Amino acid sequence: MADSAGIQQGSPAIGAAGSAPAAPGLGGAEGSGAAGGSARISVKKAQLRSSPRHKKLEKLGVYSSCKAEGACKCNGWKSQNPPATPPRSEQQPVVGNLRQPCRSCSHALGDHVSHLERVPEDEINRLLGMVLDVEYLYTCVHKEEDADTKQVYFSLFKLLRKCILQMGKPTLEAQESPPFERPSIEQGVNNFVQYKFSHLPSKEHQTILELAKMFLNQINYWQLETPSQRRQRLPNDDTAGYKADYTRWLCYCNVPQFCDSLPRYETTRIFGRTLLRSVFTVMRKQLLEQARQEKDKLPPEKRTLILTHFPKFLSMLEEEVYSHSSPIWNQDFLVGGSGGQIPIHTVISAPLVARPLYYTISPASSADLSSGAVSPARKTSTVLEPSPAAGEKRKPTEPLPQEENKRPRVVGDIPMELINEVMATIADPATVPETSLLSAHSARDEAARLEERRGVIEFHVIGNSLNQKPNKRILMWLVGLQNVFSHQLPRMPKEYITRLVFDPKHKTLSLIKDGRVIGGICFRMFPSQGFTEIVFCAVTSNEQVKGYGTHLMNHLKEYHIKHHVLNFLTYADEYAIGYFKKQGFSKDIKVPKAKYVGYIKDYEGATLMGCELNPSIPYTEFSVIIKKQKEIIKKLIERKQGQIRKVYPGLSCFKDGVRQIPIESIPGIRETGWKPLAKGKDVKDPEQLYGALKNILQHVKSHQNAWPFMEPVKKTEAPGYYQVIRFPMDLKTMSERLKSRYYTTRKLFMADMQRVFTNCREYNPPESEYYKCANLLEKFFYTKIKEAGLIDK
Repeated sequence: MADSAGIQQGSPAIGAAGSAPAAPGLGGAEGSGAAGGSARISVKKAQLRSSPRHKKLEKLGVYSSCKAEGACKCNGWKSQNPPATPPRSEQQPVVGNLRQPCRSCSHALGDHVSHLERVPEDEINRLLGMVLDVEYLYTCVHKEEDADTKQVYFSLFKLLRKCILQMGKPTLEAQESPPFERPSIEQGVNNFVQYKFSHLPSKEHQTILELAKMFLNQINYWQLETPSQRRQRLPNDDTAGYKADYTRWLCYCNVPQFCDSLPRYETTRIFGRTLLRSVFTVMRKQLLEQARQEKDKLPPEKRTLILTHFPKFLSMLEEEVYSHSSPIWNQDFLVGGSGGQIPIHTVISAPLVARPLYYTISPASSADLSSGAVSPARKTSTVLEPSPAAGEKRKPTEPLPQEENKRPRVVGDIPMELINEVMATIADPATVPETSLLSAHSARDEAARLEERRGVIEFHVIGNSLNQKPNKRILMWLVGLQNVFSHQLPRMPKEYITRLVFDPKHKTLSLIKDGRVIGGICFRMFPSQGFTEIVFCAVTSNEQVKGYGTHLMNHLKEYHIKHHVLNFLTYADEYAIGYFKKQGFSKDIKVPKAKYVGYIKDYEGATLMGCELNPSIPYTEFSVIIKKQKEIIKKLIERKQGQIRKVYPGLSCFKDGVRQIPIESIPGIRETGWKPLAKGKDVKDPEQLYGALKNILQHVKSHQNAWPFMEPVKKTEAPGYYQVIRFPMDLKTMSERLKSRYYTTRKLFMADMQRVFTNCREYNPPESEYYKCANLLEKFFYTKIKEAGLIDK
């Protein structure tokens, strides 16, 4: 049995005709493909239907109640001389003639089938089909180990058994009938194709339709995991909702593939976005993994389609499946900006079910019954506690409409109508080219995020446990993490690393690639104290500089927001400080000292750093949001530039010796929307000015980005600095000037502070840490100046 449901062992890859085990009770293990299993069922039913009339009555008598006089309560004829050993499942059971007495009630077999003597042949054949379906379900009930699945099998078994007794048609009793959600998965995918690809030429559009058909076909034959397996994998998931969908899927889609007495529905036509969300992540990963493993078996015409186009198609569809604002799931779906409604017709149709694609096992003979195989609805799943991206994605906090209306209008805000218009433009894939991963504008974690969507890498929060039975895979991953940390942190004792990695109080967010551990973050949560201590963080050397470290930390942030722990603390050595700063850590610790002293271990020679999480930020998608905002700003600038059509000649007054002109006198400057800055307010009282400047300087010096400017630059640290910078300035010098009452006006103070930032940017390259500190501190300084009322806001 394959480890993952929906992936057929030894079957051709996606898009090709697959094979699967046969239905139980219908032959041996050999030739157990779906076509073979379906064929055996059809052959057996055809044999019964072509049998003589008295043979059909003998078969139906076993499932018919006694009609003899005297109100006999026997509900099925049983032979008085059963065979010594059970017959093979492919053999017809031995039944007697119509005069043989019943073992239960002693009445003749004819008394059990008297009601069938004048029944038309078509009705007899229909009842015989139900008999075979009852035998199949009886086998499933006895072989099934999952309680939820067994209950459904038994309910369907009783339903068909009752229908044979009453000669009725099976009707599933449910509070609601299909479809269970609108729009359906099929309609949603139709809308997706129209929404994203309607602009493509006919040939490319046909390729997209092929991919969509392939995807819908896979869902129609996908094996859902049982509710108990899902609870193990996603303990915080909506178990009741999934169990209801699972039961419906068994009754209307899965079991009817073999029991054709029951009405059969396509999964993609009666289920909608809710079910698709519950299976999409796992399904995409397994489909792509199967395609990679079986690429050599693919026909040449399918190889490019499946290996190149299908992963991108799934990645784009995933964004719409999990997006909270995707228009493809609206009942009244409209095409982009055309304003016309798409007619509700089927653009894409999965092939009609002529045969079942696959089942997970073949519970056929008595030998199979003892082998521990499971029933068709079962699949193995040994996934541990997932990070939010591995399971259901965390929902970003969205303001309610009434809250949106209450927001104060800020001067300079862009009208929402214009934002929506620009958003519609940048959402069109024909107008915005995709950013290359090698581009300087791509996010640090973009490559890692795409690899996760394609199933190349995955994230799991794992840990050792003293209360549960050891999981071999988890233990292997923990050993792999211990090896990664030991190799990447050579100054840390291996015994200490091993003790913490396997300590049940510690957890590790592990990064898995091709089934092996390539990185992780070991941490210990202190929920009562409101913080988590990060102990180890490493990625194996040959997998670095790929954005894995950033994506790891983003997943860890999402995990902690989900568990309502919003502060990280860690001791970083000199080599790790840069990494943690990029991840939002700083030396400014937000957690009160009394909360963590005595809880975390002090490391000699390391720097304590902290990070405060914002629960409103979806960290794993944060760079995508920033990228989208940049695209919006870029489009707004382009629109503004398009409105300013007049081209003005360059300024020639400087050739005549003019040294300075007012900004507002530059031709065209006011048309761009520029407004002159309001003049600052001079404080005439020297003591009042001194107090205000002292307060501002103290705030600037205590800022986390002020460390490069605290003292004058030393010649030994920056050779040639004073040849480049003619008028140096630093915060220590400014403090001394402030004490000596040098700053008699705010302009003198602001000029010295501005010189600190200007000198830094002149000497250091833009990508340096010093340059970035200057920009951030400058922004903070002007915020404080405005708060003090020294310049107008």
